[in-house]
Amino acid sequence: MRLAALLAAALLASVSTTAFAKDRLTIVHVNDLDRMEGTGDTGGVARLATVISDIRAQGGTVLATSAGDSISPSLLSSFDEGAHMIALMNMVGLDAMALGNHEFDFGPDVLRTRISEANFTMLSNNAYEPDGTLVDGVADNMMVEVGDHTVGLFGLTTDGTAVKSSPGDVTFKDPVEVAAATAAALREAGADVVIALAHTDRPEDIQLLEAGDIDLLLSGDDHDLVISYNGRVAMVESSSQASLVTVVTLDIETVEGRRGPQVEWSPAFEVINTVAVEPDPVVAAEVAKYEAFLSAELDIEIGETPVLLDTRRTTVRAAESAFGNLTVDAMRLETGADVAITNGGGIRGDTTYEPGTVITRRDILTELPFGNKTVLLEVSGADILAALENGVSAVEDGGGRFPHVSGMTFAFDSSKPAGSRVSGVMIGGAPLDEGVTYLLATNDFMGNGGDGYAMFAGKPSVIEANAAELMAAQVIRAFETGGAVPTLDGRITQIN
Repeated sequence: MRLAALLAAALLASVSTTAFAKDRLTIVHVNDLDRMEGTGDTGGVARLATVISDIRAQGGTVLATSAGDSISPSLLSSFDEGAHMIALMNMVGLDAMALGNHEFDFGPDVLRTRISEANFTMLSNNAYEPDGTLVDGVADNMMVEVGDHTVGLFGLTTDGTAVKSSPGDVTFKDPVEVAAATAAALREAGADVVIALAHTDRPEDIQLLEAGDIDLLLSGDDHDLVISYNGRVAMVESSSQASLVTVVTLDIETVEGRRGPQVEWSPAFEVINTVAVEPDPVVAAEVAKYEAFLSAELDIEIGETPVLLDTRRTTVRAAESAFGNLTVDAMRLETGADVAITNGGGIRGDTTYEPGTVITRRDILTELPFGNKTVLLEVSGADILAALENGVSAVEDGGGRFPHVSGMTFAFDSSKPAGSRVSGVMIGGAPLDEGVTYLLATNDFMGNGGDGYAMFAGKPSVIEANAAELMAAQVIRAFETGGAVPTLDGRITQIN
């Protein structure tokens, strides 16, 4: 069963001799909501609060869920490590949230603090402390009573978090295997319907659906709108930033069949576009307070862009971009490095700036919200080649590891097998020498081996993270002084 089949809705008629009263659970689901204000005139926590309160006002059992990626990345999270998002989610009335990979961006200790601040349940059944227990403060399930029926909810986190984020000593088991065992345990404990609240990528989603151990998958991570029901298992994902909110209505009933009573359920789906939703005034006022703090610090102009700046996810994870070039040029300038590399997944604005647009500090920190620092490492030419191969190894999947480079040029052919795609690497106008040592500027996440850049981990440091400067500060200064200018100059060539 492939994705096309999984995304096709199927209506099944159930035959029974005796039916009891139906019970109804309404689920309000979002994912990847890290911008408290939303985007433009849609999304954000204040509009989400209105949606949840309006649906709760209709009565019945309502469950508000998030598939995670909320405490990072955002402008304010670079100041408070995501504390504002937990406070706002408490106000919104969230019931449960799965841990996403970005929940680990500030390390496990910060995450444990954020969990302790939440008035809602945090779930992840496949994220483990060194002693083999679940992450401190995380619940292993939620059992929700819906009339005469019980719904069991558990959480999953993509096991790619180990390389996508900074989980420290937290480890991750295969989410599909954990889902099978957890679903069986919940059914044994009395759950009539089993729901996985999961921050998992699309391949993991497909595996979870095909395994058939769960009834409903509430997913996140891919920032897509997905509604799927094949008559056996259902799935939803709600785009991102609460611009779209998916409402799933589950009707659950016990029917008397040939083999005695059995539970049947059926879903209905509604997608709410929050562009037409009035923000909740109390939550909006709290957002405004946070915005006022940010404005004083960030609404300072630093210059005009001479070219189009394209920071859309589809661009910065697949091709050379003027903003990516500006970033790495600033990193190389500020550290005196021979070359610089940063990952496209660290560029988060997902927007465009037309030529002549006045750029502010806020814009730069919107694009680079993780609070990464620029480290300076001694690496070999062989390490650089391996890094470039890693960087383009997942380009067809939109992998965040895509490399933006300064001080070098290279070509890649995505039709070739991963690991043999890169060619023509030039550094300082000369061919890369695998035996030569180069000074490399990169972000501290990659310097620790993140996003698959294991070849950088443990290399001699000229500037260590504890003595390094924020990448965003370097970009702001270089742009403001003219030391680095956004440009597209052909430093990355895609052959196929």
